[in-house]
Amino acid sequence: MFETVIGLEVHVQLNTKTKLFCSCPTSFAEHQNINTCPTCLALPGALPVVNKEAAIKAMRFGYAVNATVNHSSYFDRKSYFYPDSPMAYQITQLHKAIVQNGELLIDLLDGSQKRVSITQAHLEADAGKNMHEGSHSKVDLNRAGTPLLEIVSGPDMRSAEEAVAYLKKLHAIVRYLDISDANMQEGSFRCDVNVSIRPKGQEAFGTRVEVKNINSFRFVSQAIAYEVERQREAYEDGRYTEEVCQETRLWSVADGVTRSMRGKEEAADYRYFPDPDLRVLTVSDAMVEEAKHIPEMPDEKVKRYVEVLGIKRDDALVITSDKELAFYFEAMIEHGAEPKMAVTWLTTELLGRLNKMGCSIENSLVDAKTLGTLVSKISDDTLSGKGAKEVLDYMMENESRDIDQIIERLGLKQVSDDGMLLAIIDEILAANQDKVAEYKSGKDKLFGFFVGQTMKASKGSANPNKVNDLIKERLS
Repeated sequence: MFETVIGLEVHVQLNTKTKLFCSCPTSFAEHQNINTCPTCLALPGALPVVNKEAAIKAMRFGYAVNATVNHSSYFDRKSYFYPDSPMAYQITQLHKAIVQNGELLIDLLDGSQKRVSITQAHLEADAGKNMHEGSHSKVDLNRAGTPLLEIVSGPDMRSAEEAVAYLKKLHAIVRYLDISDANMQEGSFRCDVNVSIRPKGQEAFGTRVEVKNINSFRFVSQAIAYEVERQREAYEDGRYTEEVCQETRLWSVADGVTRSMRGKEEAADYRYFPDPDLRVLTVSDAMVEEAKHIPEMPDEKVKRYVEVLGIKRDDALVITSDKELAFYFEAMIEHGAEPKMAVTWLTTELLGRLNKMGCSIENSLVDAKTLGTLVSKISDDTLSGKGAKEVLDYMMENESRDIDQIIERLGLKQVSDDGMLLAIIDEILAANQDKVAEYKSGKDKLFGFFVGQTMKASKGSANPNKVNDLIKERLS
């Protein structure tokens, strides 16, 4: 039996206006190499200056994960030669990062939580982008110098499920903090996975393999599963020392396998040394105060949703996993939706329709105010649940958002008038005297027959609760 050991290094692109060491904009989708200057092109004589906004965003993350935020930290040079690195080195933080010794609590499938340590989170400059066209390769340096926060976990995860739970929690946190858009498809939230196995009970770690730059939760899970199986088979076949070496591998999405990229360098290979062009990063009291302005975080929202709003913990975890989903939910309640009903109508009815259309909550055709108002119409007996679904379907296909007008147009307003309903009920009971007699003789199941006939006669417009009460009254 083997135990899997997983550690993650996550690169989060900070959403600052300018790059980490110069005033070039961090905007993308522009002409190649236009957002560059002597500093990010590493021209002789150009000197870097630390971006204050990036430092504050890094500190804010540190406070959010209960870490030590160092008021003095410094930058190191990491030497490597690659076409997308004009400096031939990367400015990063190895020896004393701005954030150290944090933690993240992840929610497991059995309802428990597990602590994952965060060794450090350090600032570093991103590289450019290589583009390959046929037999030619080009480089776009617009991205060079963009601020990254590299978040390094401890080797605390023991399964792909735990790794994905950690990544999802981390993804939610950086979005709640508004320090990154964390768009995985565009590369602003990407992950390196360190995987090893060891016989159960063994304290020493096995040989660590790094799988680079994975940009989806699903691919992280698949890459871990493949790599664990590859290492396990090598161990059982007696080929572990031959086939499993400390190296960097790439995940092939097309083939579902990892492939060797290069031998894994040690810190000495990068020739780290303190950057001579940058002074010690010393943060001011004003920066600390600004960094401590932290919004309500996912765990706090879960606690409030369960204890104050009375919804299930599982539902609260689903809603808080996405910042936009949580904000939408809270806006529904502000506009009249009862919390438990808001959960159902958001997570089942609306998201179900959006998924079929390939849309997300951010570009929903129905806003939170409208859906909250619609759900409130069920609570005040204006609409039945079935009728509300018809209204929602109508709004997903049409531009009209006037709920009262749609209800009138579709003839969905519930009838709650006792006189009107009793007239229908009396007519049905009179036409079914034999069934009335059977019901009174003990066939209680016939009650559903009378309810169904009444709803049919009212064309579904009768208030079901009223119908139940009035039929009980008549039959007694």
